[in-house]
Amino acid sequence: MQVTRRRRRGGKDDLPGLLGRRIGRRIPLVTAGTTALALVAAGVAFAQTHQFGTDQVGQTTDRGQVVSSDQYIAPYGDRLVIDNGKIMSSSVSPDGSHLAASVTDGGSALAVVDLKDWKVQQLVGTSAASTPRLSSNSVGQEGPTYSPDGSQLWLGQTDGYTRFTVNPDGSVTDPKPVRIPADGAKHALVGEAVFSPDGSTVYSAVNGQNRVVAIDAATGAVEQTWAVGNAPRDMALVGSKLYVGNEGGRPARPGDTTINSYGTQVPADPKTAATTTGTVSVIDVTNPSASVASIDVGLHPTALYAKKGALFVTNTATNDVSVVDTATDKVVQTIATQPWPEASVGYEPDGVTLTDDGHLLVTLGRANAVAVYRYKSPQEPVSYLGLLPTDYFPAEIATVGDQVVVSNTRGVDARRPTTSGGHGTHDTTSSVQRFTLPGDSVIRSRTAKVFQQNGWTPGSVTFTKGHGKARPVPVPTRLGEPSTIKHVFLLVKENRTYDQVFGDVPEGNGDPSLAQFGENVTPNQHALAEQFGLYDNTYDIGTNSAEGHNWLMQADDPEYTESSAGEYARSYDTEDDALGHQRTGFIWTGAQAAGKSVRDFGEFQQFLTKPSGASWQNLYCDSKNMAATGQDTAYPLNSSSPIPSLNDVSVHGFPKFDTSVPDVYRTEIWKRDFERNGPANLNMFWLSSDHTGGPAGAAAQVADNDLAVGRIVDEITHSPYWKDSAIFVVEDDSQAGLDHVDGHRAPIQIISPWARHGGVDSRYYTQITMIRTIEQILGIHPMNQKDSAASPMRGAFTRHPDYTPFDALPNRTSLTDGLKTPPSCGLDTPAPQDPHAAAVPSAEVPADKQALAAKWDRWKSKQRLTGPHAVPDFANPAQMNHLTWYETHEWKKPYPGEHRIYAPDDVPGAYIPSAESDG
Repeated sequence: MQVTRRRRRGGKDDLPGLLGRRIGRRIPLVTAGTTALALVAAGVAFAQTHQFGTDQVGQTTDRGQVVSSDQYIAPYGDRLVIDNGKIMSSSVSPDGSHLAASVTDGGSALAVVDLKDWKVQQLVGTSAASTPRLSSNSVGQEGPTYSPDGSQLWLGQTDGYTRFTVNPDGSVTDPKPVRIPADGAKHALVGEAVFSPDGSTVYSAVNGQNRVVAIDAATGAVEQTWAVGNAPRDMALVGSKLYVGNEGGRPARPGDTTINSYGTQVPADPKTAATTTGTVSVIDVTNPSASVASIDVGLHPTALYAKKGALFVTNTATNDVSVVDTATDKVVQTIATQPWPEASVGYEPDGVTLTDDGHLLVTLGRANAVAVYRYKSPQEPVSYLGLLPTDYFPAEIATVGDQVVVSNTRGVDARRPTTSGGHGTHDTTSSVQRFTLPGDSVIRSRTAKVFQQNGWTPGSVTFTKGHGKARPVPVPTRLGEPSTIKHVFLLVKENRTYDQVFGDVPEGNGDPSLAQFGENVTPNQHALAEQFGLYDNTYDIGTNSAEGHNWLMQADDPEYTESSAGEYARSYDTEDDALGHQRTGFIWTGAQAAGKSVRDFGEFQQFLTKPSGASWQNLYCDSKNMAATGQDTAYPLNSSSPIPSLNDVSVHGFPKFDTSVPDVYRTEIWKRDFERNGPANLNMFWLSSDHTGGPAGAAAQVADNDLAVGRIVDEITHSPYWKDSAIFVVEDDSQAGLDHVDGHRAPIQIISPWARHGGVDSRYYTQITMIRTIEQILGIHPMNQKDSAASPMRGAFTRHPDYTPFDALPNRTSLTDGLKTPPSCGLDTPAPQDPHAAAVPSAEVPADKQALAAKWDRWKSKQRLTGPHAVPDFANPAQMNHLTWYETHEWKKPYPGEHRIYAPDDVPGAYIPSAESDG
C-alpha cells in the first residue's frame, strides 16, 4: 500500500503562527521550607514550551543555550567545556592549582584540570593513548581525593581505589591498585575517601557493603572497619569524629516496610518504594571500639561539608540542607532549597561549601543553579540572597581564594564535537565554571535569569475542585477539570533517533543519509505520522535506558542515578533499587491518587520468568496461532515488579525487556486483556524489539516493533474506546543512533481523535512536556519541579475530533530475516515494498565480511540481550550502534565519519562503559 505524502495548510486547525506571547510578570516574594527562603525575581515569565518556540537543542539564544531537558543554560562567570564525558565528582588540590574530576561516558576515568591556565591538562583511562593507562574506566559517586600534602590522588573504582602519584606540575602518574575485596556478591563500590590530617590513613566509605574502613595510605592494608547505615557515600572529618552520610538511611528494624537496594533491605515507602530515612553516622576514629552514633537528617544525604563548628548535609530527596552543630551533634537548623513555590521537590541539592566571608553556597543539580545564603553561625537562621546560573547539572562546588569553582556533570549537553555527520547521546560533555561571588544586587538579578531558564512561572500548577461547569477539552487548563480523553495509552519503545526512523520524510527536518529504518521498515509509523502528524523537534532527555525510563515514570532522573552513571554495578535498572525512586512517587501512583485506574504491560518491570522452550521462534509461531485462532498463549510468561504499587496493576503475562521476545507476541497478550477487560485510564507498555540485538536482524526487529504498534493502534481505533482515547508513542531514549540536529532528538507520535491530524509540528517538546500533558488529561498532580514547569502540549490537540480509525499496514520487511534457525511455522513473507521508498537491507552477509560478522556474533552472544536476565544497554553503546549500522547497510558501508568496517574490539569508543559490564 503506497501512502501519498501531503502537508495540510490553512484552516482552523493549522499550527498557530505565533508560538506564544511573552508576558512580563513580576514573581513575588516566596516563603518556603523550614527556614524562610525568599525570592524576588523580576522579568519575563511564561510557560516553558512557549518560551522555546521552535528553538532546537544546541542553539544559543538571548536566554542561553537550549539543552534537551526543558531548560536554557548560560552560566555566570567563566566556562571550561570538557569534551570527554560527564563529571561524576571532583575535588581541588590542596594548593588550589588543579581540579581532579572523575569522568565517564567519554573513554576516560580521570580528568586533571589546570585551574591557573584554565585547560584540561591530562586525561587518564583505558585507551591505548592514555598515559598512564588504567584497566577499568569505572568511577564511584565521590572523589577523587588528594592527600593533605597534595602528593597523592585516590580515585574510587569498583573494588577499591587507584592511587596515583601527583607530579610537581599537577599531572598524575604511577597508578597502583588499592583493593577492597567483594563481600559475596557485593562489590566495594567505594564512595568518599578522607585522609587523616597527617596523611597516614585513608578512611573509605565502602558504599556497596554498608561500612567504613581505615586504610594504611602507604601499604593499602585495611586496618579497621565500622558498620554504618545503608549506602554510605560522602564523609567529613572534624577532629576525631568522622561523619558519614548514609544515602539509604538507617538499617531496617523489625516491622519496617523495606525494599531492596543492592542486596540490602532498606526502609522504604510501600507505595512509592522510595527510602524513608536518611542518617549521618558518627565514628570516633581515636576509639575504634566505641559504638557508632547516628544523626537523623533528610532523605538521600549526598554531600557533607564541615567548617566553623558546623556540618552541612545536602539532602537531595527532601530538597534541604541539615546544619549539624559539631559540638553537640544535633541538627540545629534545616535550610529549604525550594526556590519556586509551585513545586516542593526536584531541585536536588548535591554540593555545598562555605566561603570565608560567610556565604553558604549550595548547588541545585536539577535547577542548573547555585543557591546563595548569608551565614553567621550554626544556630542563627541563614538569610537567602538568590540564585546564580550554572551549566547543566552542577554537582561539586569549592572555593579557591576569592574564586568559586563549580563542576557541572553534563556541561553543555551531548554536544561534543563530532566528525560522524551526526550527534549521539553519548557525545556527552561536562564543564568547570569559575566566578568571583558578586554583590547582592547581581545575585538577585541573576535569580530572575534562573527562573526564566527553568520556566518557573506563577500559576503553572492550578487546580479546580470538581468539574463544576467547565466544558470538557482535550487538555484542561486546570488539574481536575474534565477532559474529552478518558483513556491514555503510553507506548514506550527503545533507543531510536528521529533521523533513524523519519530521516526519509521530506516534509520534516530529516537527514536521509542517517535514516536506517525508513518507510519500508516502519510503514505503520510513517502512516501514523501521515494521518496524525509529524513531530520533528522533540527530545528524549536521558542518555540511556537507566535514565530514560526514569524520566518517563518519574519525570526525573533522580540524583542517585545521575551520580552513579560511572559505576552502574550497584544498579542500572533502578526498578529494583529503592535509592532510585523519588519520594513523590511515579506517574502510576499519581494516577491512583487522582482516582484513576492503571494497567501496566511490562513497563518498569524488573523480573521475567520464561518457560522452557520459549524461544523467539516459538513465541513468533505462537503469536501467529493466537492471532489466527483466538487461543491463549502456549508459553505463559511471568513478569513482575518489586514495587508493590506497580506489581498490583501489572499484567504478569506480558513480557518485560527481552530481545528474544517478538513484539507481535506482546501485542497478542495485550489484545486478549484489552478485549476481555477493556482499558484502564492509564495504560503503560514496554515494546522493546526496536532495541535490536535479538535473534533476528536489526531491520527485522524494528519491523516487528512497527507492526506491533500498528496493530495496537488499529485495535484501539476500531474499539468503542477510541472516541475518548489518546495514544502516546515514545522512545525511552535515543541513544542507539545518530541525528543531524542532536542525539537526544527522537520520534514521538500522538494518536487520538483529538490530536491535530496531518502537518508537521516543529515546536520544541520533550518527554517531560509529554508526561505533563498526560498528567493534565488525567488530573495527575505533577511529580516535581520539572513536570510542574513544563507546558502541556495543547497545540498538538484540537477541540474538533476526527474519529477516522487507523488500519494497520502489513510489514514490508520479513520479521524472520537474519535468523540462524528458522521457526517451525515457516519464514515470514512480507508485503511488497514501496518502490518510492528506500529498499529494505538484506540480512545476508557478503562472503568477504562473513568472518568479521562471526566476530560480531560472538560479541553479541555475551551482551545479555536475550533471556530472563536480559539487561537493556548491557552492551557497549558504541559497539551496539556500529553493529546496527553494519546490519542495516548490508556490511558494505562504514559508520558515519569512519573509513572502514570494524571488528568489535576495534570500534572507536568501545571503551565507553555500559550497564553493569565495566567493572
